[in-house]
Amino acid sequence: MASNFFGQLFRITTFGESHGKAIGVVIDGCPAGLKITESEVNQELAHRQPGKSPYTSPRGESDQAEILSGVFRGETTGAPISILIWNKDADSSKYESIKNLLRPGHANFTYLQKYGIFDYRGGGRSSARETAARVAAGAIAKKLLAFFKIEICAFVAEIGGIAIREPHFDSLVKLKKKVLANPIFCPDEKQAEKMMKAILEAKEEGDSLGGILQAAVMNLPPGLGDPVYAKLEALLASAMLSLPATKGFEIGSGFAAARMKGSEHNDAFDIDEKGCITTKTNCAGGLLGGISTGLPLTFRVAFKPTSSIKKTQNTVNIKGEKKSFKLPKGSRHDPCVAIRAVPIIEAMTACVLADALLMKRSNKL
Repeated sequence: MASNFFGQLFRITTFGESHGKAIGVVIDGCPAGLKITESEVNQELAHRQPGKSPYTSPRGESDQAEILSGVFRGETTGAPISILIWNKDADSSKYESIKNLLRPGHANFTYLQKYGIFDYRGGGRSSARETAARVAAGAIAKKLLAFFKIEICAFVAEIGGIAIREPHFDSLVKLKKKVLANPIFCPDEKQAEKMMKAILEAKEEGDSLGGILQAAVMNLPPGLGDPVYAKLEALLASAMLSLPATKGFEIGSGFAAARMKGSEHNDAFDIDEKGCITTKTNCAGGLLGGISTGLPLTFRVAFKPTSSIKKTQNTVNIKGEKKSFKLPKGSRHDPCVAIRAVPIIEAMTACVLADALLMKRSNKL
């Protein structure tokens, strides 16, 4: 199976399956001298951890990361950093009765077509369980970005058609506090209450909801990203759409730009109070020609409703015989996968930007 790595200079390679012994990641290219501890990695993993509220899966993984290499006395050495996370609460027995059924919305069919074999235990490699390894890698990338004062904040912007009011990005620290204080990582308390009610209603009905996540990056220096095939938005889109359940990506004004005139969408250049070149608006989302402008980088990612639902669905088995599909009693799934994707979005954003930052340092004398 190819394509298990991401990045050029700051490269991550993940391994492991949902119900295997462990999952993990190897990080190549992280500069030496970066201070990092296991507790900092585990703090990031705690935000993704299931079983903490009625709005997420009850699977009880503690997600305690072990740094096996590349860190000595709390600092990176320049060697590959390997991180291991043991799977401790996998229950494969729930999948025995449905192992020969093609689960609606899942990758059983396509994996079988490609490889002729599929690990049906929780989806194997196609499971969102793999994303815990990405969050661990993101913890390293975030520390690297923090060295350059670059901040990232992702949050729930919409669930089940219930959207938040447009947030302000003048202080990501304040925004981050609001996000982490909310059970579903939504900074708009009033709209979050409506979202949580909708999630519980869908859960009660044996159904699920989709959502939209938004992210913002502050203090990003101009000049990150490369022309044509390695534009920063292209790399971000690749990172986000590589995540399970993602169905759309937009940057800046995104698809709304298609309904605007050029005079409305163009960001007019100006000089700020410090005498630096800036723009009056930021419809471009902090990028021009695929290269960062120094303005806030903003984008949104759409997630489909969770495919695993309790309602009976029509399907076929691997022999092509028509069957009814119903999840086994005791199955554990998220009623809305977008919620736990918030720290994953931040992690993949950090990995993209860490890679772009290192690439930029070799662009000119």
